[in-house]
Amino acid sequence: MQEEPAQGQDRGTAPEGSPAPSSSLLQELGQLGSAVRRLFGAQLQLLAAELGLARAAVSWLLLAALVATVAGVALGLTLLGLVGVLLAGWFHSWPWALAVLAVLQILLLWGAIALFRRCMHWISLPATRQELGAVFSETVHRAERTADHKIAEEGKS
Repeated sequence: MQEEPAQGQDRGTAPEGSPAPSSSLLQELGQLGSAVRRLFGAQLQLLAAELGLARAAVSWLLLAALVATVAGVALGLTLLGLVGVLLAGWFHSWPWALAVLAVLQILLLWGAIALFRRCMHWISLPATRQELGAVFSETVHRAERTADHKIAEEGKS
């Protein structure tokens, strides 16, 4: 007498140790592999798109910085002209107004130079020099240790 297969099974997939489950496993692994390839392909496409946007953003940032610099210089010149007109109205003389404006600009330039020199002095103080030297030497030693570690790992392989 022949047994009827269980419900949901046909004769070709009976659990008699046949290779059918392994081929189904291979199919699933193949599907998993293709899904992983599609996923990583999509991730690579996304990365390429992001890098393209970043390149475009850098160009636009440089253009925006140039426009901001030009606008800042134009604003400064406009304000200097306005101060010159106000001084000319106050002194009732253009030469005196321009002379006072020149003195104000010289004082501003002298203040900027003095601040720059003070900051350079602070950087050159002994404690600052030692701290900067320690930071630089630690960075160099860390890079050397990393390089030595990588060489040692490659030597083990």
